[in-house]
Amino acid sequence: MQITLESQPAAKIETEALVSYVFESEKEKGTPVEGVIADLDKAAGGTLARLAASGELTGKALEMTLVHFVPGLAAQRLLLVGAGKREKFSTAELRRLASAALRHLKARSVKRLAFLARESDRGAAAAEAVTEGLLLGNFEGDTYKTDKKNGPVEAAALVGFDAAAQSGLERGRIIAEAQNFTRALGNEPSNLLTPRLLAERAQAMAREAGLAVEILDEKRLADLKMGALLGVASGSAEPPRMIVLTYTPPNPKPGAPVLALVGKAVTFDTGGISIKPSADMEKMKFDMAGGAAVLGVMRVLAQLKPTIKVIAVIPSVENMPGGRAQKPGDVQIAMSGKSVEVINTDAEGRLILADALHYAQQLGATHIVDAATLTGAIVVALGNVNTGVFGTDEAFTARVLASAKSAGEKMWPMPLDDDYRELIKSTIADIQNVGGRWGGAISAAWFLREFTGDTPWVHLDIAGTAWLDDAKPWMSKGGTGVAVRTLVELVMNFDGASSGK
Repeated sequence: MQITLESQPAAKIETEALVSYVFESEKEKGTPVEGVIADLDKAAGGTLARLAASGELTGKALEMTLVHFVPGLAAQRLLLVGAGKREKFSTAELRRLASAALRHLKARSVKRLAFLARESDRGAAAAEAVTEGLLLGNFEGDTYKTDKKNGPVEAAALVGFDAAAQSGLERGRIIAEAQNFTRALGNEPSNLLTPRLLAERAQAMAREAGLAVEILDEKRLADLKMGALLGVASGSAEPPRMIVLTYTPPNPKPGAPVLALVGKAVTFDTGGISIKPSADMEKMKFDMAGGAAVLGVMRVLAQLKPTIKVIAVIPSVENMPGGRAQKPGDVQIAMSGKSVEVINTDAEGRLILADALHYAQQLGATHIVDAATLTGAIVVALGNVNTGVFGTDEAFTARVLASAKSAGEKMWPMPLDDDYRELIKSTIADIQNVGGRWGGAISAAWFLREFTGDTPWVHLDIAGTAWLDDAKPWMSKGGTGVAVRTLVELVMNFDGASSGK
């Protein structure tokens, strides 16, 4: 979709739909028709004020009021979207609102629209949010459908923004396209995105973006003694891969922090010998959403060029119940040398991450963030609204949470007390890979902590937020691309003093 800035007055823009938004009135007998909306109403001869007086235009969150052929406006339609309470409005709400508006119009076969800024939302940050919203809303996970009902919106103009908005528009496009890239990977069926094929896609993206890339095959993984990862992969005919991408700034400073982003990429998870129930197992194709998010972030960094070095480490496997598959009770030796008793083969993500986290430190990481669809327990705790956040360094964890808030992604801190370490004690090995029924997300995080040493580390459990079972007004069903915006925000504002060291 082409997105441009438009300098013409809103009432004179010839387009299929002009979009703006209205707030709920703060007074009982007030009206949402004020500011630039009042200017439109004046051009329209009071049409909008009459709609408000009739109760059809209230400003309630995501209320859609679509009016055709408004007198005085050159646009064929005017769509006013409810923005809710003004005091609760933010760039995150603006992003969602823009996305919902586009999807509302796309369902009505609109191909071209203009988005009118409100008085306080005319700068670069607002332009970035609107651009992201429009592009995210235009995405559909219908790649393999031969009969598509509504095609994408082809063009959008941003109206009423100031001169600084161009930089926000460009940044918003880069980030949204990367998030959609991540979503597309998460939607891919597992027969068309095996570990080898994911590695090929990552390699192609990296070469196009100018990132350094190395793909570790099964022989190299064996040479590195990544026993935890290889144990998971042993049941599948598809060999594993470890994807390593590196962004190096133009003038790296000696001794500067190095951030590692580690992403779980199980391209399909049957549960292995501890096999999952058949109901909803088809969704286990998105068990590589963490790895996909990290790839999306690296695609952004290659274009925005932060000042720190960033290494992406993405372990990728299939978890299958083949004749060579690991079994409950087996003991695997991780790359770090730590022995792991495998109690449940369906707790495989933490096993492949164990070797990836250790390897990231060998590559020079001073700080680590991992993203993984790790546990059903986090969904029980937080539902599908918040990502669970665990961390070993208070300042670094706070930095990640602040980045999430700034990026408009909901995340919630979870405990990682030393007492929980008891849950993963094994009688025959150093640790076991599950900790029982209670506190499952915490015991999984504690397992990962065993492989991070003294390195400041944050774990994002995105199991509840990486996938939408049903479409929302602002987003299609399927992969969400969660964590991309948070991690981009973290990297672009990263410095050692504010990040735990």
